[in-house]
Amino acid sequence: MSGSTEGDLTKTGMALKHDREWDYELDRILEAIEERDATKVGLQFPEGLKRRGPKVADDLREVAPDDVTFMLSGQPCYGACDLDTYLMRRTDVFVHFGHTPMKESDSIVYVPLFSNVDPFPIMEDALAEELSPPEEDADVGLVTTAQHMNRFEEMTDWLEERGYEVHTRRGDDRLTKEGQVLGCNYASADIDADQVLYVGGGKFHPVGLAMEHPDKRVVIADPVNNAVSVAEHDQFLKQRYAAVHKAMDAEKWGVIFCTKIGQGRWETAQEIVDNNENAYLITMDEVTPDRLRNFDMDAFVNTGCPRITTDDGPRFHKPMLTPGEYEAAIGEKPLDSIEFDTFHDTW
Repeated sequence: MSGSTEGDLTKTGMALKHDREWDYELDRILEAIEERDATKVGLQFPEGLKRRGPKVADDLREVAPDDVTFMLSGQPCYGACDLDTYLMRRTDVFVHFGHTPMKESDSIVYVPLFSNVDPFPIMEDALAEELSPPEEDADVGLVTTAQHMNRFEEMTDWLEERGYEVHTRRGDDRLTKEGQVLGCNYASADIDADQVLYVGGGKFHPVGLAMEHPDKRVVIADPVNNAVSVAEHDQFLKQRYAAVHKAMDAEKWGVIFCTKIGQGRWETAQEIVDNNENAYLITMDEVTPDRLRNFDMDAFVNTGCPRITTDDGPRFHKPMLTPGEYEAAIGEKPLDSIEFDTFHDTW
């Protein structure tokens, strides 16, 4: 595969502030095809990477046997909890790109898509602009996403060389690596430090982290967009308080149980329904405003992915609450006890 440009984003028409490459690990995929004598291969990409799927399929077709058919999953995908089980059952090799496994499985090839963007220039800026200097506060937590886990030890050493005491941990079984965070799980930030450095792209993860740990100052060092900032969560809390207030007069509740492989919290959903005669269990895979509009409910409780509630809540026609917010809305707990909803189970 010499000369292959499978990871070159400059060839995909995507406009990025940094030219960068992802490691699609085509050799490992080809090895799995050969070992299993596969003729059907499923490729699943998260939403932000779907446009790169055809190029990856083209590169694999160039090196795989002629009788191999590659299928791209069109199902929505937002994490390793969101596997296309239909495609997985109908292929000899199933490849999931962009995430690390929540549970190891011989039937799935996980390709985390490590980035080759150099994180250290933006970390240098973060130290100069937002992090407390080590002589004032030497304790700092370090977290990142799957795409930058390949540089995590180097980043830890880099901070220690500059006088910091770096605090890291692997959160729980939903997390594969030490220091890793997910959009629904920030247990790796449960460390003895008042400031946390998040190295990674975007604000999706660090804002969630700030909501889960409001006592910590979360500094964002984004090597993809070359930006330094501090995660703010005040607006989120105002939005959540408003949703709970709107739901306090609700009589009919729709309790959503998500059927996606890594997002179901059956016991939570069942407990709410068992204890409220005006609550109705609704099962669905993709939770969207349009799908819920046909249900005559006053409010909804989402026991699936927490980010559906927190990120998309304002898009729903009726209040959409987390299980903890539901308890506040019906008077079982005080409003000021609301916390960010996280997910800790595996599939």
